[in-house]
Amino acid sequence: MVRALFPGTFDPIHLGHMDIANRASRLFDEVVMAVYDKPLKSLMFSPEERISLVQEAFRDNPKIKVTGYSGLTIDFARKIDAHVIVRGLRVFSDFEFEFRMALANQRLAKDIETVALITAEQHTFLSSSTVREIATLNGDVSSMVPLHVKEALHIKVINMGEQSPPNSLRD
Repeated sequence: MVRALFPGTFDPIHLGHMDIANRASRLFDEVVMAVYDKPLKSLMFSPEERISLVQEAFRDNPKIKVTGYSGLTIDFARKIDAHVIVRGLRVFSDFEFEFRMALANQRLAKDIETVALITAEQHTFLSSSTVREIATLNGDVSSMVPLHVKEALHIKVINMGEQSPPNSLRD
């Protein structure tokens, strides 16, 4: 069995992430969507909320499992016996970042490969930070995220309005 790991913050998960994960599930026996708990950036959703949103997004795909994790991605890949790390590429700037990360991971674990899937053309502009920014400005994100994520964003934005907003929503 070939298990693939698709790590990310998924804050929130969007249609581009879902496209990559579903395509990876056609290539590998199992895809583990690993929601990173403590990235070095501002987040809108808690780890538990993000895990729940990702689980709901893939409830109909039995080949995709969802879990949270912390620490080095390569260590988590070893822990779950993943043979592959899946990444998505949208634009040229993604390539440079993912290339450097893949080389670092290769140095740490030569037995785990990185596979990059090119995003579908309609998702090239899509990022979680774009979704968050549009949502906080009361824009329509219905073409970018599944309905349950759109609803969660709406609730989060309402709650943010009742409190002081975070310093930054940018990645």
